[in-house]
Amino acid sequence: MDEQQNEELELNRLMQIRKDKLNELQEAGKDPFEKTKYDRTEFSKQIKENYEQFENKDVSVAGRIMAKRVMGKASFCTIQDSTGTIQSYVSINDLGEESYKAFKTYDIGDIIGLKGFVFKTKTEEISIHAKEVVLLCKSLRDLPEKFHGLKDTELRYRQRYVDLIVNPEVKNTFEMRSKIIKEMRNFLDGKNYMEVETPSLSTIAGGATAKPFETYHNALNLNMYLRIAPELYLKRLIVGGFDRVYEIGKNFRNEGIDIRHNPEFTSMELYAAYQDYNDMMDLVEEMFCHIADKLLGTTSISYQGTAIDLGSKWKRISMIDSIKEVTGIDFNVINSDEEALSIAQEKGIEIEESKKTRGYIINEFFEEFVEKTLIQPTFIYDYPIEVSPLTKKKPTDGRLTERFEFFIDGREYGNAYSELNDPIDQYERFLAQVKQREAGDDEANMMDEDFVHALEYGLPPTGGLGIGVDRMIMLFTDSASIRDVLLFPTMKPIG
Repeated sequence: MDEQQNEELELNRLMQIRKDKLNELQEAGKDPFEKTKYDRTEFSKQIKENYEQFENKDVSVAGRIMAKRVMGKASFCTIQDSTGTIQSYVSINDLGEESYKAFKTYDIGDIIGLKGFVFKTKTEEISIHAKEVVLLCKSLRDLPEKFHGLKDTELRYRQRYVDLIVNPEVKNTFEMRSKIIKEMRNFLDGKNYMEVETPSLSTIAGGATAKPFETYHNALNLNMYLRIAPELYLKRLIVGGFDRVYEIGKNFRNEGIDIRHNPEFTSMELYAAYQDYNDMMDLVEEMFCHIADKLLGTTSISYQGTAIDLGSKWKRISMIDSIKEVTGIDFNVINSDEEALSIAQEKGIEIEESKKTRGYIINEFFEEFVEKTLIQPTFIYDYPIEVSPLTKKKPTDGRLTERFEFFIDGREYGNAYSELNDPIDQYERFLAQVKQREAGDDEANMMDEDFVHALEYGLPPTGGLGIGVDRMIMLFTDSASIRDVLLFPTMKPIG
């Protein structure tokens, strides 16, 4: 019998002991699962941080037993609530013989309610002297401390509920996630953006270059897609007369999983009438500095051991100039597809048959040679038109667009445009994307004739911005993987 089988047998044995205790309680008419509520007056953190206010005063707390020491007629236990832990002194003299006997049978992981007065032990530990203890829920499984804690990364992601119980720093990460999103909303609301909601189901997957998830609507007898981006709906609202809108919500992309990608993820997208991509750069820089200063108290942070300075002026450089800076190759003097392809071959870059144009090759050069070098916050702007089907052309060079992405520690965090508002140009670019799909590119945009219809009513000059919220939270919480900032990341089922 191997070690894993032995461990499973032991877990089953321990679980049976707990079930037997539950059966005894139920047979005695003391079923803990019949409890419907418990009136608590305080939380552990509140008591600890305001001891002088609570000293010798009665409180009522509730939480999970995380530690327990039984010493004859007196015991200590530690309970954990949503704010932290606090110790309690429990004795037969205060509870009475029957209640104390019951308390001694309680297990680590059981949830109890406890009433008593606040005091300090001889070792100066803030504690509660219990007068009453009530079992509110019987835990039927041992917490993983029995087996040296929950350390297996895959298991932590699969059993996040246990991870949160036994690894307090994990809870801190998700509390920070909530604060970051809240502060993002506060920032945008303060800039007069209106939060809106757009469909997650559509007959067209548009607004980004990505492979969608497909589904089926029974009542409408329609094939539908989970959205890959809210962009095209949000821009319809600018057509409709709203000046500034934003949405924080889920997107779904049927793509690979790695430390930066999860099939469902949270994005923030916003659109502002009468602005352009330069305004979006200013907004990004201000937003990141605002959130860092508000929640971390500094704009100088560390991410996975790398010092990141959010407070200094962010570097702004065109894609072509960034390639020249890193490789010495200047695509400003390379004007034909043939010449660009020749240089790509010299550098060992493989180009798909349908993407052997100067614009696609410029983008490939950037991703291959430049992206990983962008450690401090950097805006890369003026993307080729081939990879920017929804973006306004540069007036000075129709081969490029007024688009930027921004990078920190070699990773892309967001994407922004001066939005394309010419319906004729937009229709032609959709047609080009359709040809890409027909050539086998399942990430190319689909034709959205209703969006073109909307543009025909008139979209004012508009700046648009999308930020990967999960990646932003990774940065501010110093988390190595996107799974560390998702409560329930997508996982392949065991077996």
